Amino acid sequence: MDQDLTKSLIEFVEKVGLLRRDMLLRKELDKYEARFARIDQKFSSLAEQISRDDPDLAKQLRTAWQMPARSLAFRNADHQKDAKEPGTGD
Repeated sequence: MDQDLTKSLIEFVEKVGLLRRDMLLRKELDKYEARFARIDQKFSSLAEQISRDDPDLAKQLRTAWQMPARSLAFRNADHQKDAKEPGTGD
């Protein structure tokens, strides 16, 4: 899969995961529990299909969905590391 598409997909899944987490913390998730259950079901199916061709991407997507803050932290750390490498940053 194209790197830009992969990055965008991971970022999208993180954003929805963060929304779900925020709603859970604010005790608002119960109003939308059925919708998020369907989203989770569709996402699981998508991740399973992706895992056939790219298990690493499927793992990243599952992490982005289940633990979005962790996924975001790892992406930020990788970005900072890349920026510090000679010839890739400022």
